[in-house]
Amino acid sequence: MDVPETMTAMVLHQPRPAEDRPLAAARVPVPRPGAGEALVRVSACGVCHTDLHTVEGELELPRLPLIPGHQAAGVVVAVGTPGEQAGPPGARPSPAVAVGDRVGITWLYDACWACEFCRRGLENLCPSVRFTGLHADGGYAGYVVAPVRVLVPLPAGFDEIQAAPLLCAGVIGYRSLRLTGLRPGEPLALFGFGASAHLVLQVAVHWGCPVYVYTRSAEHRQLARELGAAWAGPAEAVQGPDAPPKARGAITFAPAGALIPLALQALEPAGVLAINAIHLDGVPAFDYRLLWEERVVRSVANVTHADGVEFLRLAADMPLRVETEVYDLEEANDVLLRLKRRDVRGAAVLTVVGGG
Repeated sequence: MDVPETMTAMVLHQPRPAEDRPLAAARVPVPRPGAGEALVRVSACGVCHTDLHTVEGELELPRLPLIPGHQAAGVVVAVGTPGEQAGPPGARPSPAVAVGDRVGITWLYDACWACEFCRRGLENLCPSVRFTGLHADGGYAGYVVAPVRVLVPLPAGFDEIQAAPLLCAGVIGYRSLRLTGLRPGEPLALFGFGASAHLVLQVAVHWGCPVYVYTRSAEHRQLARELGAAWAGPAEAVQGPDAPPKARGAITFAPAGALIPLALQALEPAGVLAINAIHLDGVPAFDYRLLWEERVVRSVANVTHADGVEFLRLAADMPLRVETEVYDLEEANDVLLRLKRRDVRGAAVLTVVGGG
């Protein structure tokens, strides 16, 4: 495939509030794949709350300038030779990737693949782990380079716009769901209802689980009901007269520590709360009685390659309904501000025409 010399990208030179439009559109060189890498022409890239934390400087930035975005869906246009894809000793074998393959790139960009965590399938906890759109340039661009071993095949039933939110919102939500230990038929409580929660809800409903959604937005509550929620209301209703039954598992999505005591109140004894947030504004003090009776609070740290492959297969088998709001790449600043104001229904996706 013909690859141009330059591409359009939305570049972060200095973190600033989303209101100050921190990303600048620029023509930059198209990256070239090195050993063990593939070049992907981006068709669509999902916009994640982690991108907002990145551009506003709430995450430590290892490099600037930086191209954000870690939900990139597109087509492979160049790969290294098979010998270049072998990887370090002991690493998980790279998948076979060919020019023309439809693939996705997730938050997981690379790891050492040889440490204790990597050998246990927990490369998300690798001391040398690197993330797309943070340590390496991401998908707010016409093209992106990524290691072959972290690419995930896109399901045939999803176009790139539908697939993009699955690559982080879907995958991290799925990991959060599994970390609650929830089994089919057991009740689940969700606090916040954005891109990730609207996908998690559908998986839980597919498993026969009653799902109770706590969100301040009336529009989001309506969407939750449309997607099969058994109950939807504001978080403050968790102890009210109209509160739903207690849940076996709970997930918080908003980066607000104040939700933790509320979510614990929604749990039955021995229930597990998973905090789906890479950044949290703090953990408040709360009465020990909320944690007592063997309730568990655990964080969710990134994703593994297996999470992505497994979840995308499940999404295709269900099949999953992906609610999207679609924007042009150059509208990234506007989308991030909408995300900050919680004005997005479902997931926001940036599209790139002709590889930028």
